Amino acid sequence: MAQAKAVDAPPTPGAGGKAAGGNPWLVLLAVCLGVIMVMLDGTVVGIANPVIQVELGASLSDLQWVTSGYLLALAVFLITAGKLGDLFGHKRVFLIGVAGFALSSVGIGLSQELADVIPGITPVGALIGLRVLQGLFGALLQPAALALLRGAFPGEKLNQAMGAWGAIIGLSSAAGPIVGGVLVENVSWESVFFINAPVGVIALVLGIMLIKENRTRTLARIDWLGVLLLSGAMFSLVWTIIKAPEWGWGDTQTLSFIGAFAVLTAAFVFWQSKAAQPLVPLGLFKNPSISIGTVLMMMVAFAMFGAMFFLGFFFQGVHGLSPLDAGLRMLPMSAGMIVASPLAGMAIGKLGPKITMAGGLLITASAMFLMSRLGIDASFVESAVPFVLLAFGLSPVFVGATEIIVGNAPVELSGVAGGVQQSAMQVGGALGTAILGAVMASEIHDTLPGYLGPAAQAVKPEQMSLLEKAAAFGTAPPGLPEPVVSAVHNSFMDGMHLAFVVSTIVAVITAGLTAFVKAGRKSEGAPVHMG
Repeated sequence: MAQAKAVDAPPTPGAGGKAAGGNPWLVLLAVCLGVIMVMLDGTVVGIANPVIQVELGASLSDLQWVTSGYLLALAVFLITAGKLGDLFGHKRVFLIGVAGFALSSVGIGLSQELADVIPGITPVGALIGLRVLQGLFGALLQPAALALLRGAFPGEKLNQAMGAWGAIIGLSSAAGPIVGGVLVENVSWESVFFINAPVGVIALVLGIMLIKENRTRTLARIDWLGVLLLSGAMFSLVWTIIKAPEWGWGDTQTLSFIGAFAVLTAAFVFWQSKAAQPLVPLGLFKNPSISIGTVLMMMVAFAMFGAMFFLGFFFQGVHGLSPLDAGLRMLPMSAGMIVASPLAGMAIGKLGPKITMAGGLLITASAMFLMSRLGIDASFVESAVPFVLLAFGLSPVFVGATEIIVGNAPVELSGVAGGVQQSAMQVGGALGTAILGAVMASEIHDTLPGYLGPAAQAVKPEQMSLLEKAAAFGTAPPGLPEPVVSAVHNSFMDGMHLAFVVSTIVAVITAGLTAFVKAGRKSEGAPVHMG
């Protein structure tokens, strides 16, 4: 195993308020430009999905893989990527991630052309494969970005930095549907990925100019066995989440992957307790705030990604809006994120993470409950109210969970902590998409025959299956009579409503966990015992 050379450690945060040789706020600007690409792609696909489904003939399973394949790659590789940054330099890893993400984005935009020249590859297959590659590069840059911020800002300003970080990340996530709507409607679905090329070039130039390299002082090597065991465990978990609704939770394949996850996790924990230089020092999780913050990040991502996946189909399929109009319907969330994230950072600094995050989760629960009451013909105002509430609910949890995970970790493990934070977010997103998707599909299956009424008796099983698949998109095949179209739309609404009720319950339960968290350390003076 290759051993990294000993290098100078970054200056201790808190001493002067600046990164080595530079202004920390310029570091924030540089890293945010890179991460904006990742966050935009996490939400912009929701608007592009209906058009991709039509133009590429994609199934619901295909579209779930467009999202879940990306999340899977992120979840599997994030902690390893964080360790690579700790060992070989966060700036170097960040810039490689930015360049790779931009190039793979261009490849996604050319997926139809690639399918024409590569035998045996369909456009949908090329799209999914490149989304996985995109996720791997995204995994490189995200933990490195958080570690660069941790090294650039003094402890007393870390809340402010995380608030600004949350505002920019939240804005880019919420702006995704609007940017996607404009591009899909006026250019093409491919353009939502091509736009990453110029953003990536700017991020690379600013990163090279503004960011100073940092890594740990100690000699270290990569724990390749730990990488293998953790990647296998994460893959088994996320694969189970994605495939179980299709296979069935009691199916042999599902149980096999659950068993593989349990065995690989146990082997990973055992090895980490014995390895001289483990991939993830288990002592990191002896700090209860880091452990609970990880769960909180999973739950907030569960709500966010789960909601975004359905809303694109609701606005474009059931409501009949154009991609641009659908994106504009989410504008209140974008505006809310701009205001809410900096306020969340300030609130955490004054009130502490317990009260702030508990309030955020209860506001999130209220927003999800209101979404569960949306009607087919919901007006702009009726959808705007829960969107604004969602922005003010998610922001405190996102900012707070990030601060307590990265802020409570020792600076030499900031890359690993950033990987843990981002991995929790991607696993939560995959959980939200898969579990809420299964809940919705089950509800559609149960309610669609009732909405069809007596006509359901004349529908053949294979026809009913096609109608259920169409209902999952919120659309009905052309040429069907109005009563059938109405039945499809109503069953979709029932499924979406139930999914949001589940999210409401999850948010309320998670609010109770905030009682056990503590704020991140304000200085580096006190050692954190990793044994």
